[in-house]
Amino acid sequence: MSRIPHEIIHDILLQLPVKSLVRFRSLSKPICSLIDGQDFINLHLNHSITVKSNHSIILKEWDLFTVDFDALSDAVEVKHHPLYSGGGTEVIGSVNGLVFLRRSETNIAVYNLSTRECKKCYVAETEIPRRDLTTGYVYYGFGYDSYGDDYKVVRMAQFVREDGGGDGGGGFGCEYEVKVYSLKNDKWKKIEGLPIRLRLLSKPFFHILNRRGYGVFAGHALHWIVPQRRQLGIRDCVLGFDIRDDKFFELPQPYYENKGMNFQVDVGVLEGNLCVMCNYEHVCVDVWVMKEYGVKESWCKMFSVQGIKWISAFMFLRTLVYSKDGDKVLLEVNGEKLLWYDWKNKHAKVVRVRGGPSSFNFTDDNEMELQVILIGKVFYLFLSYSMLPAYAIC
Repeated sequence: MSRIPHEIIHDILLQLPVKSLVRFRSLSKPICSLIDGQDFINLHLNHSITVKSNHSIILKEWDLFTVDFDALSDAVEVKHHPLYSGGGTEVIGSVNGLVFLRRSETNIAVYNLSTRECKKCYVAETEIPRRDLTTGYVYYGFGYDSYGDDYKVVRMAQFVREDGGGDGGGGFGCEYEVKVYSLKNDKWKKIEGLPIRLRLLSKPFFHILNRRGYGVFAGHALHWIVPQRRQLGIRDCVLGFDIRDDKFFELPQPYYENKGMNFQVDVGVLEGNLCVMCNYEHVCVDVWVMKEYGVKESWCKMFSVQGIKWISAFMFLRTLVYSKDGDKVLLEVNGEKLLWYDWKNKHAKVVRVRGGPSSFNFTDDNEMELQVILIGKVFYLFLSYSMLPAYAIC
């Protein structure tokens, strides 16, 4: 090894998958120091994002499964993760290869699928403001603060009346408590001065279906859709939460096309860019991408999906990732199908996944709710903090 130039070793290691790098740390002290170095960590992450290597998809039924992005063929069940107890664990989100897992409101963790390192998060109690209220739906988000080099969890707890009457918000939506957890400091911070729009976030069944209650991370913020209230003349709103300064804001939306139909907006992310899916009465879906974050004029309509013969209605559609040649985009449709969509030729091809949830294996009679989250298999969170002894390692 000493005869091989350092630059060549460095370039070779950059091409390798994470699991190989974990093994090669034991080759020698210099190799270990190189792999553990912050510069190499950042370069490997950027390289993986650029060439779309070291990527997997998580599928969820009752259990969790991973599928390699390059093959998209065989699923492998994720067993013995830190919250594993016969299934039922939710994946809230993923950043830089780390996934945020939730089994209950008191059992949450950040987990690295490649190295099986985990950090079980300390959970702060919810402070219920009045005796007649109880905790209702709880919204979550997971993101990376590049300024503070910190991973953060956002928790928004909704309060409802114990007797089931009213909405707990004095006739105008629900009251909320918002707290932010810093993985770096292992502390929760309560957010004050909540925006009035937050009271309208909850709508029966809207956020439970297709897991809309989990914030979408793009730019430097998490995003949720505040659904429209036609009876009040209120349109859909994209509500953002900047995890750098812990503040809410409203994001400008595109100038949606008038197709003579009502539409519902969903929010997603495509290759790091925020996108919205404008669903026209389950007939067609327009996909818009924000090219320059926060700039209204940068919204660009990328494509429209309609008329796929084996899909009777677009109840829900989420963009996942472009193909490596950039000609197609991987879509999740109705929470139970993956398909490659060629927007230039308007052609769709279903992706059949073996060994995972049966609906992704194209079993049409399966109606179970499923989840798809794009992740990058990068193992660097705990090493980047240089605090390995302080974390629980699985």
